[in-house]
Amino acid sequence: MAAAPNVDLLFKALGDKTRRLVVENLSRGPATVSELAMPFDLALPSFMQHMKMLEEAGLVKSTKEGRVRIYRLNRAGFKPVQSWLSSQERMWEKRLNQLDSYLLEEME
Repeated sequence: MAAAPNVDLLFKALGDKTRRLVVENLSRGPATVSELAMPFDLALPSFMQHMKMLEEAGLVKSTKEGRVRIYRLNRAGFKPVQSWLSSQERMWEKRLNQLDSYLLEEME
């Protein structure tokens, strides 16, 4: 079964260390582009490409307040990944339980 396209986009967005660190920083609360870019040794246009990908993946939302862009986590954007991971966990738990039952039967 193939992953849904939005799950693929979410994993692609989270597959980059810079973007994961931005998500971690935003978990502490909203921040401006300047605040988010400060820890990284990146030109602002390069950093904005990371923000664009996070926004396209639905992981962050931005608003413009005057001349300042504020970013916030979009917690609902993580739901597809959570659902996919939960289904994987259920599948593997079922398989491991089946393996356990099989091995117990073989030992008798």
